[in-house]
Amino acid sequence: MATDYDAPRKTDDDGAEDSIEELKSRRVSKSTSSVDVDETEQAEGFELPGADLSGEELSVRVLPRQADEFTCSQCFLVHHRSQLAKEVGGQPVCRDCAA
Repeated sequence: MATDYDAPRKTDDDGAEDSIEELKSRRVSKSTSSVDVDETEQAEGFELPGADLSGEELSVRVLPRQADEFTCSQCFLVHHRSQLAKEVGGQPVCRDCAA
């Protein structure tokens, strides 16, 4: 809600001038203004200009696991041997998963 800091402030005497009906109508209008919006539904319909990548091809060179690397049995990521924290049941576990 925008606030005009230059506007004169109401004093306690000004509050007495408002009628009960006016205060009730303000309260009702404030409560009806909130709308429950699902963010995921809103994001699905949002598309950036030029974001259509359906005709694009991505090429990534994939290297096989090297001799100094291991695959973590918890997160299934390939890490360097220096990231090995422990072995559980003969299966390697990285530092991130061991923490």
